[in-house]
Amino acid sequence: MPKESFLVNRIKSVGFAMKGAILLIRTEASIKIQVFIAVVMTIAGFYYQISNVEWILQIFAIALVLGIEGMNTAVEKICDFINPEFDTKIGFIKDVAAGAVMLVSIASAIIGFIIYIPKIF
Repeated sequence: MPKESFLVNRIKSVGFAMKGAILLIRTEASIKIQVFIAVVMTIAGFYYQISNVEWILQIFAIALVLGIEGMNTAVEKICDFINPEFDTKIGFIKDVAAGAVMLVSIASAIIGFIIYIPKIF
């Protein structure tokens, strides 16, 4: 079987990544909420005509929350696959992953407040 080209492999990788993103959005309630918030914040960005730097910070914050949420979901699924029964060590791993989501969500909310509070008031 001939080896596929670098370009073909990259195109396939993007396809797998898109499939994963769609699965994440379709199956996880928390990511649906975060995507909704991302859409609302994007609309707010256009409404309040935020600067290029503010757009960069907002996009980075949104991407970080969604990306870490995806990793949290992956960690939870792996843990459940490895040990479907309750285990304190697995619980610790899942709690740490969820904590990472919480930390980036708080930081992202602070970025949102810094951007929008002066514009609203």
